Amino acid sequence: MPPSYERLPSNESEQDITQPRANSPSISSKRSNVGFRNVLLITLGFLVTAFVFYKAGSSSDTKELSEEKEIMRGKYSVGYFVNWGIYGRKFPPSSIPVQDLTHILYAFANINPSSGEVTLSDLWADQDIHYPGDSWNDPGGPNLYGNLKAIYLLKKANRHLKVLLSIGGWTYSPSFHPVVLSPALRARFVESAVGLLEDYGLDGLDVDYEYPQDEAQARGYVDLLRELREALDRHAMGKGAGCRFLLTIAAPCGPDNYKRLYIREMDEYLDFWNMMAYDFAGSWDTVSNHQANLYPSPSPSTPLSVSQSISHYLSSGVPPPKLILGIPLYGRSFLQSSGPGSPYSGIGQGSWEAGVYDYRALPLPGSHVMQDEHAKASWTYDYQTREMVSFDSEQVGSWKGEWIRKMGLGGCMFWELSGDKGGPERKEMEGGYGKDGQPGKSLVSVVKEAMGGLEMSQQNWLRYEQSRFENLRNGME
Repeated sequence: MPPSYERLPSNESEQDITQPRANSPSISSKRSNVGFRNVLLITLGFLVTAFVFYKAGSSSDTKELSEEKEIMRGKYSVGYFVNWGIYGRKFPPSSIPVQDLTHILYAFANINPSSGEVTLSDLWADQDIHYPGDSWNDPGGPNLYGNLKAIYLLKKANRHLKVLLSIGGWTYSPSFHPVVLSPALRARFVESAVGLLEDYGLDGLDVDYEYPQDEAQARGYVDLLRELREALDRHAMGKGAGCRFLLTIAAPCGPDNYKRLYIREMDEYLDFWNMMAYDFAGSWDTVSNHQANLYPSPSPSTPLSVSQSISHYLSSGVPPPKLILGIPLYGRSFLQSSGPGSPYSGIGQGSWEAGVYDYRALPLPGSHVMQDEHAKASWTYDYQTREMVSFDSEQVGSWKGEWIRKMGLGGCMFWELSGDKGGPERKEMEGGYGKDGQPGKSLVSVVKEAMGGLEMSQQNWLRYEQSRFENLRNGME
């Protein structure tokens, strides 16, 4: 390995960020021998002028305080919960670290490309499985159980926590292509998505369309977001004061995809953007490299970086607080590699799929943690097997949290929560190489601490009088 790479984490010095202070105006007046009337007029003029300058300075100070308040506003911490995580990974809703999150993205709902209808992808996991405390003899019905009942109960106990249904994802995204082009299919998409929100007690919708392939699809994507925003606002109006349903998307961070988007037009309808700032390198490449580096690096060459993709969205008009930085809770493997920037041959076995290891299983036994101080990236390396795994270490998580705060971004997002360290022991989960948990802190918690306090004041919504589930209509009382 190149000797310039560090094995031990080091602290990055941070520059102070100060707000410009408004300059107080200076007023000068000449003394003259005038009559009483002129003295009085001059005095009144002085008072009026002073008042005007006072108000101007006061307005400037008020604006400055508002800007400082915006910078000091708590951050969002957004985590994907995948419905298949309850199976092999043994990660039920009770394992969600609600104290470290503000939003849960429940993944994924599917789309029928022929009708445009949005449907849940695993009804047994989503609405049927009974968890401890669920009765098999509840009166009335139909009643909601499964992950979505358990998550609704988390909302009741943690009023800062909001839950959005994420629609699409990599597997289901091809079904978006015909839907966004057709007004009739979009209308059914919108109607069915809002219906699911009401039926299952959600706080909003997250669209994960990977990715529009041409201008017509990109334009149709804007139309879909506009129609969703209008429908969500109409639905909220029927709920009464204080209700607002959120609309977000999973946003690409590769230029081949984000350059096709009409970002400024999309931003008008979105509450925030969940930036998929990972998968910059992987098994599709010929060279092993960093998959989520914060900065570009000339040596080894890193054509993609977090900072470059975020800069593109900022320059396209998205306000910093609406950008939520995605952070991977997994690492990507490269076999027979000499480290970043070198050729490789094959990928490791992974935790649940070839080439991808959960963060909780890293560093792999026998490997060492390395880091690039320039790119702000880390990886593990095994000198015996020559396996490199690109992942975000605790140090990189801390760097990214500090960068979120420094840049004034809205917060962080994680794909996906079952890959994190910490939480309840998973006694029934299959163990072995690539699955066994390794010591260390929760990366979700590390980033939260580095970027500052969370936004805890925006309460979720609990009343769903039109739900088809009786127990949800009754608030799970």
